[in-house]
Amino acid sequence: MKKFVYSMQSILNLQYKIEDQQKASFREASEKLRAEEERLRELMNQQSEYEDQLKELMNGVLDLPGVRVKKHDIDIMKSRVRTQMLNVHMAEKNMEAARIRLTQAMIDRKTQERMKEKAFDAYKIELAQEESKEIDQLVSYKHSV
Repeated sequence: MKKFVYSMQSILNLQYKIEDQQKASFREASEKLRAEEERLRELMNQQSEYEDQLKELMNGVLDLPGVRVKKHDIDIMKSRVRTQMLNVHMAEKNMEAARIRLTQAMIDRKTQERMKEKAFDAYKIELAQEESKEIDQLVSYKHSV
């Protein structure tokens, strides 16, 4: 009896590797997004601290040079926050693209696995037919003897 050999096993193995690569890519994109979101939170907290410091400066004895410096610092932080928001948005887009690629790789792998299962089912049917034929030949040989 012959052993089952899936003719497209190399393609299935390649699909496994592609899926693993896409999982790694998705994981990296997720980590990048988390890092960008954390950086955004830090910048927003720093901006909030600057705004609190400005309020304290405005409540006490008016220190115009200090107020100007704090307003300038707040403007810089607002600019950094806007830039970081763009970075977060880009990281979200990259993660979504990685998710789509991963989903497609999983679909391709599952398709190959189904094809292998169908080939194995066909192999089992063929094997059963061969066994049946051998049994028939054996029975007819015994009957003729």
